[in-house]
Amino acid sequence: MPRKRPGRVRTKNTNRREALKLSSMAPEDFNVRPGETKSIACPDCRTWRRIMGDKVLKIREHCISDKVVEGEKHPACPGSNQLVVIDIDVRRWQARQDRLLRDAMPQDNRRAARQFYKPLPAPAAPVSRIKAEATLETTRQSYLAHRKGCTRCVGGQHCTDGGILARRYVLALQLEPTRREAREQMERQERRIARELAKQWPAGRRQQWAKHGGEAIEKANNQCAERLPGSLSEFRGPQVPLAPKDVKAHERRQAELGKRYARKNPATSAA
Repeated sequence: MPRKRPGRVRTKNTNRREALKLSSMAPEDFNVRPGETKSIACPDCRTWRRIMGDKVLKIREHCISDKVVEGEKHPACPGSNQLVVIDIDVRRWQARQDRLLRDAMPQDNRRAARQFYKPLPAPAAPVSRIKAEATLETTRQSYLAHRKGCTRCVGGQHCTDGGILARRYVLALQLEPTRREAREQMERQERRIARELAKQWPAGRRQQWAKHGGEAIEKANNQCAERLPGSLSEFRGPQVPLAPKDVKAHERRQAELGKRYARKNPATSAA
């Protein structure tokens, strides 16, 4: 990006006034931010004008007003070529102006000076460092998956993680006979307990039967309650009648309904 040069002072003339000190002006009437074009509100015409020069600072020569009647000359402003002295702490002035701008900004548009970002989640631990129940199948699958995706595990050589997974798989192979024997022993013990419970069950029922009186229970169990007349069972309720009670009245009613239907739909009855 090209560097901005300060405006050249093309004349040594001044307006013969005492140099204007920025400390005597309102902080919002000038702009001396680093990296920006220096400007000031002219004390005479109250228009913003550029400050020319690098060491010797002057207000740029300008007219009183940019709008002039046609045929007339532009009258020069008395504040042209006014010397300017920067006698303030620019950093402190800039910090104060930034604070005033933030206070004047609407609350919805304000942003914190410091941004806080959500921390990134920690990377997942490699498979070789995960502590879980190491069985023969899990260790085998982990080792094969690592061998398939690792380029340094070739032949009988392994990388660091591949060596850890290989040793874990070998250890599981060595411990597999012991685990198998323990599982078989546990299964035999469960089957033995089940057989003992099966042997004890008839004896326990006989004891209960003798304790509460077998004849009374048998008599109450074999006694059947009388069903209601016309009912199929105590669950389905009484039997539904299939024929009308008065057959002649039923036939007479059906004949009347047929004649009424024929009067309403003559086309259907003629067909």
